Amino acid sequence: MKRICSLLFISFCSYVYAQENITYQKPSTEILELADYQRPPAVTISPDERWIVFSYRATYKSLDELNAPEVRLGGLRVNPQTNMASATSYLNNIKIKKFDGSEEVQVQGLPTDARIAHMLFSPDSKNVAFTHTTATGVELWVLDLLTAQARRLTEGVLNASLGSPIQWYKDGRRLLISTLPTNRAAWIDSSKDLPKGPIVSTSGGQVSQLRTYQDLLKTPQDESNFETLTQSALYAVDLEGKQTKVRDAEIYSQRSFSPDGKYLLLTTVKRPFSYVVPYYNFPQQTIVFDVETKQTVKTVNETPLVEVLPKGFSSTRTGKRSLNWRSDKPSSLVYVEALDGGDAAKKVEYRDEIFSWDAPFTDAATSLIKLADRYAGILWGDDNHALVYTQWYDTRNETTLLLNPTTKASKIISTRNSQDVYSDPGNVYTTKNQWGAYVMFVANNKSYWVGDGYTKEGQFPFVDELDLASLKKKRLYTSKLEGKKESISRILDVKKGDILVSIQSPTDYPNYYVRSIRSGKISALTQLENPFKSLAGVQKEVIHYKRKDGVDLSGTLYLPAGYDKNKKEKLPLLIWAYPTEYKDKNTAGQSTANPYTFTYPSYGSFVYWVNKGYAVLDDAAFPIIGEGNEEPNDTFIEQLVANGEAAIDAVDKLGYIDRSKVGVGGHSYGAFMTANLLTHSNLFAVGIARSGAYNRTLTPFGFQREQRNYWDVPEVYNNMSPFMHADKMKTPMLLIHGAADNNPGTFTLQTERYFQALKNLGAPVRMVLLPFEAHGYTSEANILHTLWEQDQFLEKYLKNK
Repeated sequence: MKRICSLLFISFCSYVYAQENITYQKPSTEILELADYQRPPAVTISPDERWIVFSYRATYKSLDELNAPEVRLGGLRVNPQTNMASATSYLNNIKIKKFDGSEEVQVQGLPTDARIAHMLFSPDSKNVAFTHTTATGVELWVLDLLTAQARRLTEGVLNASLGSPIQWYKDGRRLLISTLPTNRAAWIDSSKDLPKGPIVSTSGGQVSQLRTYQDLLKTPQDESNFETLTQSALYAVDLEGKQTKVRDAEIYSQRSFSPDGKYLLLTTVKRPFSYVVPYYNFPQQTIVFDVETKQTVKTVNETPLVEVLPKGFSSTRTGKRSLNWRSDKPSSLVYVEALDGGDAAKKVEYRDEIFSWDAPFTDAATSLIKLADRYAGILWGDDNHALVYTQWYDTRNETTLLLNPTTKASKIISTRNSQDVYSDPGNVYTTKNQWGAYVMFVANNKSYWVGDGYTKEGQFPFVDELDLASLKKKRLYTSKLEGKKESISRILDVKKGDILVSIQSPTDYPNYYVRSIRSGKISALTQLENPFKSLAGVQKEVIHYKRKDGVDLSGTLYLPAGYDKNKKEKLPLLIWAYPTEYKDKNTAGQSTANPYTFTYPSYGSFVYWVNKGYAVLDDAAFPIIGEGNEEPNDTFIEQLVANGEAAIDAVDKLGYIDRSKVGVGGHSYGAFMTANLLTHSNLFAVGIARSGAYNRTLTPFGFQREQRNYWDVPEVYNNMSPFMHADKMKTPMLLIHGAADNNPGTFTLQTERYFQALKNLGAPVRMVLLPFEAHGYTSEANILHTLWEQDQFLEKYLKNK
């Protein structure tokens, strides 16, 4: 059986063993009119809240874009001709509008056939810098917001292989850019060369817990090519395009200005490289660089190669980590060090310690606080206020502390289960300080918090005022719109009580408004239209139901337009889900579903099929719970089946469905779920599994939220692997996978081997490999064909079975 790589590779059921030489297909009219749409623009508000930027991009990529040259080295995927990450989604147009204006203005001077990325507002919000990718390189452009005019500043010399190659200086008049070295080494294709010797790796006998990574270095030539790909020289370029060299070529993985703009924090990747971990685990050196003198002030960190880590999601490496500038000081660094050797299994009083280090870094760093759990971030305010966040994975514990950086005194604001959405206090309102850095807004010893407002009764976003002395909260605003969903994007003005919100309904596309929480007055900022008008009559509701063990579950149910709930015609049902692990039943039973969310169909759900006469239960809750000393995956299969049974029972109880015609589907871990449901239950007539992993022995050092390795719990890995039970799977299943999957663990080989096992065991299975696609699908041809495949499969094996 010869594989034809230029076509979709498809095999079908136990009677056909050769691939079909099929061309790309499009789904039926009901689905195509939803899938073939013009994507509305993304909306961005300038930091000074004077401008609204509308950025447009194509709804899908083309196969040509996916088939562009690509190298995969050190965990990167980069187009070597353009020096841009190959997965980049480009914008093709920009429009702007004044915050208080009424009309959008088309930006003039944009490049022909624009391929725009890395948009970045200047510190004064007068300009927007962005890159434009040509066939041969990446150019720097700038947009003057006042004139709505764009112009090019450099030729295609930028190197974006390690992320954004541009950064504004604090004065807003210059940009720091990463450029290709003038003496760049030649790229060498060694794929046809005879090896000079074997590839040898050794172990020093240390125990580690490394995940399965893709796109790693494999040969000495890969190492040289990786250096060629990632090395950049640093230049300053002003708004007239004049360039001045800042620093010679190295592999810069981090560049950040101090709040006062006097220093640069530069991190560079060093040898020796590794063949078992991505580039961000390679040795690194961090220095402080004086912007004016262009001299190194101090080497502030040396990180060794990290190939060995203790077991556990709360484990970490030793030494300085999370090294960054303090946003509340002109030029002070903050960093964290583990006090337990980075080993989550050790029993210690304190896990981490936070240090502050003032320029010019000649004196020792000062300890600010020791933490009982692992450091999870810090938000600076002023000399007397900072918020410190900690977390511990095993318990899902999340703590927020109020720290006085001057006195080192601290107190707990909240301790909660990180998955307890009903107790989420929200995000703190931030503002720019005198150095233009974002810090927590503090006025009269009060801070302000914006929350999503999930409750048992529904969603009610809020604004709270927190007294930082007494820690008492005062509710300033609660959203109680009827029939619509209001989300609070940010506070605009504390004194006036103005907030930025977006409002949507199932048929109203999300648009932005300014709301006064004092007067209730509201004014529209955007007027984006619904691109999915054919869904206007679809019936949508969030249903709540219980699992047999009493766990609360929910999902969003869609019924076709015109469906008569009194006559209750029996419909086929499609369930789309993704399992999530929890440590207690209470948080597992919480719901974030909102019936008033805009209905936005995408290839990532079954919503399209409501227009073809199916009932659809989208985002059905599939919690996997492990309380106390029990881990969630100890009873994964039993809970999975119980979730599926509860979902079917709930919709069947409403009288809407034929429970002999129920299909289930999911992507990634949802595909893994689907295969297990079809293997271990008779609940479903058909399943669609996309880009999943089916043999957990191929991810032996953990997967998803499983911390234990295969040798700790071989029975868990084996029981959870559909591949190990392929002989039991007799339900029609459609397997789909991107042929270039880049996700750790979900190698395309997972689907190929699982299909081969099912085929040889006589299961009714069909496999589709999508050319050039990674873990998420992006090309129009592949997405439309995926919808066609699903439609054909469901019509044959479910609707008309």
